Amino acid sequence: MKILVTGASGFIGFHLVQKLLESSSTVVGIDNINDYYSPELKFERLQQTGISKDVTIWNQKIVSSTNANYSFLRMNLEDEEAIDHLFKTEKFDMVCNLAAQAGVRYSIENPKAYIQSNIVGFSNILEACRHNKIKHLVYASSSSVYGNSKKMPLSTTDSVDNPISLYAATKKSNELMAHTYSHLYSIPTTGLRFFTVYGPWGRPDMAYFSFTKAILENKPIKIFNHGDLYRDFTYIDDIVEGIVKVLHKTPDYKPPYAVYNIGNSSPVKLMDFIETIEKALGKKAVKEFHEMQPGDVYKTFADVSELEKNFGYAPTTPLEKGIGKFVNWYKSYFNV
Repeated sequence: MKILVTGASGFIGFHLVQKLLESSSTVVGIDNINDYYSPELKFERLQQTGISKDVTIWNQKIVSSTNANYSFLRMNLEDEEAIDHLFKTEKFDMVCNLAAQAGVRYSIENPKAYIQSNIVGFSNILEACRHNKIKHLVYASSSSVYGNSKKMPLSTTDSVDNPISLYAATKKSNELMAHTYSHLYSIPTTGLRFFTVYGPWGRPDMAYFSFTKAILENKPIKIFNHGDLYRDFTYIDDIVEGIVKVLHKTPDYKPPYAVYNIGNSSPVKLMDFIETIEKALGKKAVKEFHEMQPGDVYKTFADVSELEKNFGYAPTTPLEKGIGKFVNWYKSYFNV
């Protein structure tokens, strides 16, 4: 199988590429390596997969120095001509679209970035899949589509008509767009609503990352809604295991369309999460309490029963173990 992974220098994309390369798959990764957060971290993720030169040149294929089955191109999803040429040249079997402008809070400050990447970019991917006989498109959605739903656990049968951030609205739009292409053109598509993914090589804008940094630097951490928030923290290895299972099994429906929650199905209170980080670091946080941020949701709690039933999905990493692995990576990476 030849698989395209978009967002290959991102947190989840980087780990997915590594997992896919453990099999006999041929993998092509693309990413625009934007500066939403540290491009240096993205470049260093790429170096872990043997992509270590000429990454600054756009639309040029670079073969990994450590695995001949992997190659990478710096590319924008919004570049329709480049995307079309890539699909026609590489003749992919499957696509995993993880590239997106991420972040709930940033979408309040810079909404146009979300329209370009998450709507225009995704439209280009759908069109390329349509015209190049792609066997399966798996794409990243988000738990944020549920808004501030009071019903728990959150199920894919629940209404998602009331997003409270533009990021969430673009992710729901992706699901609607994918459904339309599955219906009109019989393209098999599966959306995955991710629930608060964490782990080594993670995103610096995520709370666990910024908390760890602040605690080690003796700086205060900002705790929103006075710590009364719940998240379904899911370790990266469990997420990637689920993606790979889904990728290799197309939806058996008419139209061939599916959406699943992918999470840990075990929500943790923010204050308990902070305490877990403190224990792993052996150091207490200086806490600074704030009101709820616009666009934030109160609680995420995934019903993953459909993913369990159809794919045997079963997350196995307890929070203490996952945070311990992240802290060990953080200390090694930043030499602290």
